[in-house]
Amino acid sequence: MEGIKIAVDAMGGDHAPDAIVEGVVNYLKDDKDVCLVLVGKKRLIKKELKKNNFNDLDEIRIIDATEAVSMREHFLSYWKKRERTSIKMALDLIKRNEAHAMVSAGNTGAVMAIAKNSLGTLKNIDRPALALMIPTLKGNSLIVDVGANVDSKPRNLVQFALMGKVYLENIHGVNNPKIALMSVGEEEAKGNELTKTTYNILKSLDINFIGNIEGRDAYIGEADLIVTDGFTGNVILKVAEGVVNVTASMLKREVMSNLLSKIGFFFLKSSFKRLMKKFDYTEYGGALLLGVNGIVIIGHGNSNAKAVKNAIALSKKFITENVLDKISNEIEKYQKTFKELKHV
Repeated sequence: MEGIKIAVDAMGGDHAPDAIVEGVVNYLKDDKDVCLVLVGKKRLIKKELKKNNFNDLDEIRIIDATEAVSMREHFLSYWKKRERTSIKMALDLIKRNEAHAMVSAGNTGAVMAIAKNSLGTLKNIDRPALALMIPTLKGNSLIVDVGANVDSKPRNLVQFALMGKVYLENIHGVNNPKIALMSVGEEEAKGNELTKTTYNILKSLDINFIGNIEGRDAYIGEADLIVTDGFTGNVILKVAEGVVNVTASMLKREVMSNLLSKIGFFFLKSSFKRLMKKFDYTEYGGALLLGVNGIVIIGHGNSNAKAVKNAIALSKKFITENVLDKISNEIEKYQKTFKELKHV
């Protein structure tokens, strides 16, 4: 696909703009067919481009944004200045058809709120959701939602399931993906009102719904898609991230405790590196904000150049696979169901 343009929020993330610009430059070394639009403080962006010995501005367009949203900035603060922020100006490029996607490692809440307000949601979608691939014993699974909605209703979770289904089928080539609902037990009667009502709806649809899944089984790989509310999904994600970091630190401490451990680790070093790579968030680029009327990738706030590069590659894949139209078409099939679920 020719003429692909991707907007990048140069001011988003803990290491902006240096890591963002470096990731953009690294991406363009491998892919010359994409035009990247860096949105942020022009003076700082040019300084970072010079630092990375990048002078070909035919491949990069810079849009000057006078304001940036800090990683922990309050809603009322960034909402007042949103029109001048790098996030809003990057999203506006999608709205004006001047970009096909937007990538940001910035304030997640700000990106989600401004994206929904600026781009709107797809037809029959009430709320957008964050979709992220996680490593499992059997490969990878997709979790939706991992933080966009603290409170959800059954119809929201049903929409998450259908959007996730299209995502897996078209981006990862998973035919008829196995869909599970996160709950406190595998039995149908387990869970709160949200999960029990959602269970019955998913069971009635023409999808490969395999029932409930417990938190301990999320990383086993029995399900291709795990559906949950954003509060639960975010906790699952952050707990796993913490466990991996703590385990790595404890292992390092044990390895350094005596000579025999050091020798043993020497032979396992390559295996350990491969394992840690599977849990490295930079390999996955970011999470797709499913449900908004545009392709928006939100990266980890601590994203480095590698994560930014992979997030851009991920956004290009969504563009070339025409995912937005496919999601819309899938949701349209269940329009009658959603009308019946209007108040559920």
